[in-house]
Amino acid sequence: MGRCRLKHFPVNYTAAVIFLLALWEITSLLLNRPYFPGPYASLLVFAHEMGKDLWAHLLVSTARVVTSLAAALAPAVILGMVLGREQRLDRYASPLIYLTYPVPKIIFLPLVITLLGLGELSKIFLISVIVFFQILVTTRDASRQVSRGMVDSVLSLGAGELQIYRHVIYPACLPKILTALRISLGTAIAVLFFSETIANRGGIGGIGYYMMEAWSRMEWDAMFAAIIAMGIMGFALYIFLEWLEKRVCPWEFL
Repeated sequence: MGRCRLKHFPVNYTAAVIFLLALWEITSLLLNRPYFPGPYASLLVFAHEMGKDLWAHLLVSTARVVTSLAAALAPAVILGMVLGREQRLDRYASPLIYLTYPVPKIIFLPLVITLLGLGELSKIFLISVIVFFQILVTTRDASRQVSRGMVDSVLSLGAGELQIYRHVIYPACLPKILTALRISLGTAIAVLFFSETIANRGGIGGIGYYMMEAWSRMEWDAMFAAIIAMGIMGFALYIFLEWLEKRVCPWEFL
């Protein structure tokens, strides 16, 4: 099944791209408004702008997303595995998680900007906090579902606590961790766009900043070029995470 998925991967995505471009073109023709240009004009402007400064904004935004995910991943995974295994500790931590997880962290953006300024730190911090909770909850639930018999069998061989986490808990949670990471990617990009439109000093401010600047000047083609750039960024990162899952969790694709 895994080989079949890999074999049809380019064909499936090519068909999806063609379908989306056709839908875009039809919508553009039906609306017939300057604020909704077709894919051909937008792609031409995208290619032109990438030769100027759009690539720099794309690079900055990508670096922010990758840094935020990396900063949130390790503490969320470690804490999630511990809480899933240590029920006594989880009894104290769960109320805190249940109270703070549903709160939309984006509402703290003005406070974060006040404390950390308009630079990189405020954006990365806010994205990391939001992604942290998503990965934490998924990892904790996955850790809870690890078979007790599997843990006991490793204990019977003389394994210590760290070895249990390394050889039992972590491998069992890894597929769910990577799934949470892929889901968190979409959230991270959404928060990134919002933060880049508000918390910015100008200059190379990222795709969100570039997009809103084009919108304010009513340069619709440039705005859609930025949308294409952000879509490519999200797609590339998602494909990378899917490739990573195939490499580290090959049993999931058998």
